[in-house]
Amino acid sequence: MLFQRPWTSLCLLAGSLGGVFGLGLSEHPDIKAISLRTHSLETPYLDSDMQSRWWDFGGDAIIRTDKYVRLASDKASRAGWIFSRVPLTATNWEIMVEFKIHGQGNLYGDGFAMWLTKQRASGGDVFGFQDKFDGLGVFFDTYKNNRPGTVFPYVMAMNGDGQTPYDKDNDGKANELAGCSARGIRNANIPTKARFTYFADKSLKLDLQYKAEDEWTECFDIPNFKIPPVAYLGFSAETGELSDNHDIISVKTLNLYQHNTGSNAQAAAASGGKAGSTINRGKKEGGSWTWFFMKFIFFGLAITGAYVGFTVYRAKQRDRF
Repeated sequence: MLFQRPWTSLCLLAGSLGGVFGLGLSEHPDIKAISLRTHSLETPYLDSDMQSRWWDFGGDAIIRTDKYVRLASDKASRAGWIFSRVPLTATNWEIMVEFKIHGQGNLYGDGFAMWLTKQRASGGDVFGFQDKFDGLGVFFDTYKNNRPGTVFPYVMAMNGDGQTPYDKDNDGKANELAGCSARGIRNANIPTKARFTYFADKSLKLDLQYKAEDEWTECFDIPNFKIPPVAYLGFSAETGELSDNHDIISVKTLNLYQHNTGSNAQAAAASGGKAGSTINRGKKEGGSWTWFFMKFIFFGLAITGAYVGFTVYRAKQRDRF
């Protein structure tokens, strides 16, 4: 089913996403991952009333309920967006986005962006969203304007303060917080994915999958990063004279909780769930052996007690007769 309604608000249905998704930290013993339906998105995107309680979309965005949310089509001068209706307030989170950038031409543009900003649901000229935003913008830029020595497509993060404009003429060079080249992310032969992992005031990490399935390439890892406590999750895209299809296939968001608050758990979280795991495992193994011997002793005492009791009972029965 194909549905389009330019420059109006219509909600997208985030389907039921029970269980834990296969994201980077979801299997760590010190991390509990809970899916956030309010900030997740999958087919059919819309409910039976062609509405949703969690997402709005606008501009030239097109929803094909069995395949994708197309932010911008492979036509000139298109721009569209989708935004969550409620802010993402989780302290620590992981967001997995499956997307697809593709088209027919050898010349193409402009790109799409992911947003976590105080503003929401408004069009503009920065990858289809408003300029001078307050919060995080991550740009998947496919068209090179003026950045000598940089290989495109290029993925770049900007921390907006609500006053600084995006350096569009130079592909955001003046605003870059961190970034990486991602040649091959367009027209890839595998599902292309972006995995964002955030621990409040500690780090923001982006990993990309576009070379091979289950092969993740680190794009950036920003220390001491802060996102506004009230920020809306959104995606937008635009085309100019050159164009491409910019599709969002799915969004899966997890709220991450740390079971332990000690240094080992924090180190494990900061390092993607690796640091401190050997120490924790050693403690668990030592405790397991101690408990095994205790159980063995208790079992022996129980058997002995039962035998003594049975012997006494049998003697009394014999004396009775």
